[in-house]
Amino acid sequence: MMNTVLVTGGAGYVGSVLVPKLLAKEYYVKVLDLYIYGEDVLDGVKGHPNLEQIKGDIRDLPLLEKVIHNTDVVIHLACISNDPSFELDPQLGKSINYDAFLDLVDISKKGSVRRFIYASSSSVYGIKEEKNVTEELPLEPLTDYSKYKALCEERLLKEQSPDFTPVVIRPATVCGYSPRMRLDLTVNILTNLAINTGRITVFGGEQKRPNIHIEDITDLYVKLLEFPDDMIKGKIFNAGYENYKISQLAEMVREVVGKDGVKIITAKTDDLRSYHISSEKIKQELGFEPKHTIEDAVRDLSKAFQEGRIPNPMGDIRYYNIKMMKAIHLK
Repeated sequence: MMNTVLVTGGAGYVGSVLVPKLLAKEYYVKVLDLYIYGEDVLDGVKGHPNLEQIKGDIRDLPLLEKVIHNTDVVIHLACISNDPSFELDPQLGKSINYDAFLDLVDISKKGSVRRFIYASSSSVYGIKEEKNVTEELPLEPLTDYSKYKALCEERLLKEQSPDFTPVVIRPATVCGYSPRMRLDLTVNILTNLAINTGRITVFGGEQKRPNIHIEDITDLYVKLLEFPDDMIKGKIFNAGYENYKISQLAEMVREVVGKDGVKIITAKTDDLRSYHISSEKIKQELGFEPKHTIEDAVRDLSKAFQEGRIPNPMGDIRYYNIKMMKAIHLK
């Protein structure tokens, strides 16, 4: 049995949806996070007897060694989590996304962690012409953010041993509502604009973006605790079923929100990065398929806006990683 789970970045966008699910499955959960986007994001499970919240930096080695003690599984979500945020301070990005990762893996292995689940990124493929971008294709990362994601994958998989089961997930762009809301992700951006301004500006529009609902990606992380070692050990899985052009996403958002009141405006862009991935492997080998759609994500966000769960969406910097990074001057 793997009873104790450490979630790095557990108070983040994905983590704050994942942690309650782990607690519901009766795991003992440790959350290690800086809590820079709010101390309240896990208030829904605050005081839970199986929850330990640790405010701290994953670059703090003595803290890591202390937290890893008596931990069975690490789910590593913590990172500077997109290209613009990384490019604000490349040295900071490298120190958190790569250098700290190497230490975390070493300490985990020495500390008898048995399973290490790494949230990588589908951006590691770069731009591919192939119709089906599978896990077997070579990686061609275009940015430092995706380059270090790829290097972390390589290092982690080298550490595989009979007692240490690493698995890499390459998620698509996540969408949908979270207590630690992000409004700087494609579907979430478009929905916010549609509901709160009545105008969606699409930059380019022909670029493809793979997406996965936040409920599905967090369900996957929970399931990864349950599979036997031989099904996942040393393996890499894409996770992101719906590949759509940004212009198509905008139309989907408008349809759900109410097309009559929403105007779509197309603008030029120099950012022509276009990603699409195949998730056939995870379906065939693990039987994992999403239960939620992009439209579900838009409906969930619409409801959250209506109920006041995302106050001041256009002005509060906590919803926008790059704005928050600039404001706090993290070093």
